[in-house]
Amino acid sequence: MSGAERIAASFEAAKNDGRAALMPYMMAGYPDRETGLAVAAAYVDAGADLVEMGVPFSDPLADGPAIHSAATRALEAGATLATALEACRTISERVPVVLMVYVNMVLSHGGPAEFARLAVAAGAAGAIVPDLPLDEAAEVREDFEAAGLALVPLLAPTTPAERRGEICEAARGFVYVVSTVGTTGERAEVPRALADLVAATKGEAATPVAVGFGIGTPDQAAQVGQIADGVIIGSRLVRAAGEADSAAAAADAVAGFLSETRVALAAE
Repeated sequence: MSGAERIAASFEAAKNDGRAALMPYMMAGYPDRETGLAVAAAYVDAGADLVEMGVPFSDPLADGPAIHSAATRALEAGATLATALEACRTISERVPVVLMVYVNMVLSHGGPAEFARLAVAAGAAGAIVPDLPLDEAAEVREDFEAAGLALVPLLAPTTPAERRGEICEAARGFVYVVSTVGTTGERAEVPRALADLVAATKGEAATPVAVGFGIGTPDQAAQVGQIADGVIIGSRLVRAAGEADSAAAAADAVAGFLSETRVALAAE
């Protein structure tokens, strides 16, 4: 199966289970290699349908304070692309892994075709490249697709309708809808306009539609799960991993939150 097919199968399995797919985000190598690997395993054990795997980068423009700080700390601990690929490899046979990687990392590791080869060899199913504009993404998308790696696009509340249609047409794997303007991070509430944005996107996309940015509680995840095909949770989990005093404690903390969130999603 290609990465896009594996992603589609996971969304479909969650749908058949009567709920939105749960996709937790983690920063590879944060706060250290051992903890990163423990968190990855805990995500799958706690019921993640897919995992978004952040590749540590020095200038993560789309990320808020929690994830930006995690990237910096992971880099200080020696994390590289290889760290993320190792973590990916440990769980990729159990769930699809979607790498969250900035375009500099793609270009500096031999270009799109070579990066895709490395990612697929580690079992990755897709990649999100948040600083890659749609108008410049064709070559990357083609090289990724040839290797079996889905290029997942981002769609923001400020995206014009015409542009939204182009993004949906180009999407592979799923469309990542950004719930709010700004960077990643926990928010007090789910934006009121999100339902209309998701409905419009689902009306144009041939792939599933998942929502991320700002989801920090099981209740918020359940609210988003009522309108979207998938729910992405990042900063809240990264914070939990960073606050723990050991790899085992980090695994317990994220697993507890995800287990509670799975219950909330199933209840809606």
